Amino acid sequence: MDALRRPHLDLNNPCSVSSIYSKIPQTPASIIRYKHRISCFSFNGYGTSKSKALLHKTKSNPQVGSCESDESNRKLVGSSIAKGLIGLAAAVSVCLDSPALAESLTIAFPASRTHEVNTVQRTLVETWGLIRETFVDPTFNHQDWDSKLQQTMVEMLPLSTADAAYSKIKGMLSTLGDPFTRIISPKEYQSFRIGSDGNVQGVGLFVNAEPETGHLVVLSCVEGSPAARAGIHVGDELLEINGERLNGISGEAAAQKLRGHVGTSVTVKVHNGKTLAIDSSFREVRLPREFIKLSPISSAIIPHRTPDGHVSKTGYVKLLAFSQTAAADMKHAIHELENQGVESYILDLRNNPGGLVKAGLDVAQIWLDGDETLVNTIDRDGNMLPINMINGHALTNDPLVVLVNEGSASASEILAGALHDNGRAKLIGNRTFGKGKIQSVTELHDGSALFITVAKYLSPALHAIDQVGITPDVQCTTEMLNSPKESLEGDSCILVAEHELDIQESKGSAS
Repeated sequence: MDALRRPHLDLNNPCSVSSIYSKIPQTPASIIRYKHRISCFSFNGYGTSKSKALLHKTKSNPQVGSCESDESNRKLVGSSIAKGLIGLAAAVSVCLDSPALAESLTIAFPASRTHEVNTVQRTLVETWGLIRETFVDPTFNHQDWDSKLQQTMVEMLPLSTADAAYSKIKGMLSTLGDPFTRIISPKEYQSFRIGSDGNVQGVGLFVNAEPETGHLVVLSCVEGSPAARAGIHVGDELLEINGERLNGISGEAAAQKLRGHVGTSVTVKVHNGKTLAIDSSFREVRLPREFIKLSPISSAIIPHRTPDGHVSKTGYVKLLAFSQTAAADMKHAIHELENQGVESYILDLRNNPGGLVKAGLDVAQIWLDGDETLVNTIDRDGNMLPINMINGHALTNDPLVVLVNEGSASASEILAGALHDNGRAKLIGNRTFGKGKIQSVTELHDGSALFITVAKYLSPALHAIDQVGITPDVQCTTEMLNSPKESLEGDSCILVAEHELDIQESKGSAS
């Protein structure tokens, strides 16, 4: 793959994120002193970087911080927090050393005597530090982020379970006003990683929370999966799983509830978002769990008769998700189709919910030549950073159209925008989902993972995508025409795409 030009941004070689912690046990009141050092920040889309923690015991004067701090921060320890902690001899020093934050901050808080809560306090400090350094909004939704740490630590003190303590971290993150910045448990993160690798045990649903309402909406169903066979459709709202209401639950948490061992089943209650009837739009469905192979690519050849009577071959490629193998599988599919003599292409991104951002950029390079801009990112300081190819060479220059709809999100929108704005393809379908945020995923010391929105992106032509989406060149709502079962030839949007390809080929012949 040709290299990308990435000023201040490396999507291939994420730098390590390291944290050094010192824990000092004291009696009768515990004093925890953390030194949290973020050596550099990895901006790698949905890729992951593991935060490595070194935990050791040492002796120290409780009145002296483990890193240097200025006089104002020492006053913070003695005034703002100590007033609320009379009788609790507790203090913590947090140091943030990075190119982005050349400062030290000393903050005091009480240490829980419950071991599992104490462990989550460490996760809280780690989470708070990463947000402080990298979150896209430097105002933290117009709140004092340092005080938020103090407040959350105090709220954790009387708790007795790790689950209750984690709920405090989630509550702290919810105040940022960004539903995509969140923490997930070690078990949920393992499922996320398995899904990105392309294999999972479950029912074949992709769900996501709508930013405005928080409702869990079906973005796509894996073809042939239990969910697809049960008639669950894109746009349906997921209301309950095994009788449990899903109010306020994230997409990852819902996915975890849907997954499970093959041979078991799960009951879901759904609301048909496309049905107007009140009674029939709600239904419960029992779904068996099966092995779901998330093969990101499927392809076929569509015979097509042009207006002049010539019979041509159109290569159809459907990309289901941006997994680690998406670009390699796309290359293989195109090579196979080229060998069979196709003369034009339809790239289907409908109901593709996204995935690895880097995979989206890699796929874009397969179709583009030269030094084109693939996407523009805007960081927390408002700086625009274009991501450009360097001497790119497309695998094919045959005419191309791209199908999108309201289920096309995130990396799908990056890819569609790159191909459209660089004049490589026309877009056909409906307005896309509108997720214009790029996230980092960091594995924390306890195996949980922190998703942080670190930037927003614009298309190469500087069109905003977040909460707006991309409007296609030609509107088309998928309908099956003159076909008793679903087929490519009976898909109305594919017929529209073929007509657009005829227009492109005729213009090419005329020139």
